[in-house]
Amino acid sequence: MDEFQSLLQTIQRLFGIQCTNYKEDYIKRRLASRMNARRIATYREYQEYLLKHPEEHEPLKNALTINVTKFFRDPAVFECIRNEILIPMLRQQNRIRIWSAGCSSGEEPYSYAMMLYDQTLIRKDIDWQVIATDIDDVILGKAREGVYDKSALEFVNERQLHRHFTRRADGKFEIKPHIREKVRFQHHDLMSGVPVQRGLDIVSCRNVTIYFSEPQKNDLVRMFYQGLRPGGYYIMGMSEFLGREVEHLFAPYKPLQKIFVRKEVT
Repeated sequence: MDEFQSLLQTIQRLFGIQCTNYKEDYIKRRLASRMNARRIATYREYQEYLLKHPEEHEPLKNALTINVTKFFRDPAVFECIRNEILIPMLRQQNRIRIWSAGCSSGEEPYSYAMMLYDQTLIRKDIDWQVIATDIDDVILGKAREGVYDKSALEFVNERQLHRHFTRRADGKFEIKPHIREKVRFQHHDLMSGVPVQRGLDIVSCRNVTIYFSEPQKNDLVRMFYQGLRPGGYYIMGMSEFLGREVEHLFAPYKPLQKIFVRKEVT
């Protein structure tokens, strides 16, 4: 076994992160950032350092996971979701479930919750919830706290800011309880092959699958298909694509916004 593979095994044992599910170039870039920070030249030296220095564990986990996002990232996509999906959906049903998969620090699921809250202010009969999952328990803890720097609020308008956030004395912004209580955060490994729930109306997994190999991307799409109800929506990141092996499972709905609808496949 070479030094690189030995290091990957150590990472999996320490953190439960299955590095083989990511592209090798991506893993090597992330490892290089930590090795450079510690002035370490080889994978073997870094493996030894990792085992002897627990304080390196958290920085490495953060480097390997995808934690950069903003509220309403790609505003045109969220505008389309609100106008073309949520508003018509609310006219037809009184129960809505959204899964934000790979939710990182929570900006995406809270964005969905804000939209649903605003659209159901006069519809108290609507039962809705956003399920938000990630493999990183530390980042999930931050998401549950719901405290953000101003930079994360770039696409939040004034009405949303006053309605859904509290400005703290330290200059940060905290999600108000009426939004926080509608988002259920939980640990989930996207490689498990098991959806967090079935009968979902929307699965949103944006800017996550670009870090996976092609076979793993296809497995993810199959899992999301299982989790969605017939006619449910799958929302991808702007630079992501359906693979040929799984494109028959979904029909384009708003292809420019990377929104697809679940087909019935016999």
